[in-house]
Amino acid sequence: MKQKKRIEDAIALATKAHEGQFRKSGDPYITHPLAVMKIVEDWGMDEDTIIAAVLHDTIEDTSITLQDIKDQFGEQVAFLVDGVTKLGSARSGMRDLDTYLPQTKSNLLRLLVATGADIRVLIIKLADRLHNLRTLSALPPDKQKKIAKESLEVFAPLADRLNMGRLRVEMADIAFSYVDPKRYEELRNLIEEYNASAEKTMQKIRKEVSEALGREKIKFQMSGRVKSVYSLHRKLAKHNQNMGEIYDLTALRIIVNDITDCYLALGVIHSLYMPMSGRIKDYIAMPKQNGYQSIHTTVITKDKRIVEFQIRTKEMHEYAERGLAASFYYNEQKLTENYKTGKIQHLPTNLLWITELQDTAAKLRAGKKVDIKKLRLNLFADKIFVYTPKGDIIDLPKGSLPLDFAYRLHSEIGEHVIGVKINGKISNLNTKLKHGDVVEIMTSKNKTAKASWFDKIFTTHAKQKLRAQLNNEK
Repeated sequence: MKQKKRIEDAIALATKAHEGQFRKSGDPYITHPLAVMKIVEDWGMDEDTIIAAVLHDTIEDTSITLQDIKDQFGEQVAFLVDGVTKLGSARSGMRDLDTYLPQTKSNLLRLLVATGADIRVLIIKLADRLHNLRTLSALPPDKQKKIAKESLEVFAPLADRLNMGRLRVEMADIAFSYVDPKRYEELRNLIEEYNASAEKTMQKIRKEVSEALGREKIKFQMSGRVKSVYSLHRKLAKHNQNMGEIYDLTALRIIVNDITDCYLALGVIHSLYMPMSGRIKDYIAMPKQNGYQSIHTTVITKDKRIVEFQIRTKEMHEYAERGLAASFYYNEQKLTENYKTGKIQHLPTNLLWITELQDTAAKLRAGKKVDIKKLRLNLFADKIFVYTPKGDIIDLPKGSLPLDFAYRLHSEIGEHVIGVKINGKISNLNTKLKHGDVVEIMTSKNKTAKASWFDKIFTTHAKQKLRAQLNNEK
């Protein structure tokens, strides 16, 4: 009851503060912060984030001060509202999206500074952007295009990096409908036509699979998954606009209780239909770079239909849909001193890049120079997962080398490297690591770090550690 009271108080304060303000649509302004609040609530975020969401525009647009929020709702809520406000002001005045990413004084840099303190700032900002996209029709065409393009190039990729699949899909599709409305309608109609023609077949397949899973006593839920318009657009671009290469326009998603049932369900499906060669992807054993887990298999039915199945557990499904927000839901963060200073504890391995982002933000706040191109690379580039011999997963940027892996494990290990085994074979330190490699670092009791190693290192983190070690020896 006490928790609900805080949220009700925040709604009352925001409603009074925004009184007399209206959106471009003519709706009372309070409809926007209430919608943003509902979005983060649906994502399962903690109470402070929900309160900060409803108050996120008060400092910028009303007479409410940060101290007022701190006095009534505490330091954490004030901290989050301040972060969102700074992020908003950093974005104002940016007129040309072409300068958005590369320039040192770009929004991305401000984004890093703002989110470096607390990643929940970014969660609120993504919810804010989602509602703005949902109500984009009220704005003039030039603003629609600018916001839509920005969403496709920056915010949807951010949602993807946080593995917030549902958010990424909705953001990208709405934005694409404004960036290229003609192409959007063309592809949307194509998907609808395909689904209409496949409906009877899909019903038959669902019945066959349901009965087969039932015979094996596998508890499951099954639903259809239609490919999003923007995903189809991107996939067609990869395959020279050849629709014959697109096998996952519709998919059936099977959600089971545990990992064992995932593989049992896969066996059941393959006993019913012929699997397509090279189209079985086990993202459970080897997760995607953003932590996504599921088994995908594409099969050919008896009447020559090509259908994709996705098999996962309930927890994997929650994470696939809500990503980082689901992590908050499953591992509710206690507001420790570390958390207050922005160090999120126990992040999933695939989200360790957030910690790197926070460290970079701390340097920016301290006035140190940072290469914005490298920041962009770290934020948007593909990651690879490699494994220690014990099976621990280490997440590194694509292009990393064995010394990057060693320094990521610990700077002490990096300082004593004498060799490396990759997948059980002795390898060269110049070998680029690949997704899924098992990497074993061989060390000596003596320090072996030397200046020539800079040519064998890819990551900024490892270079900084090596430089510090060499300087200590002088």
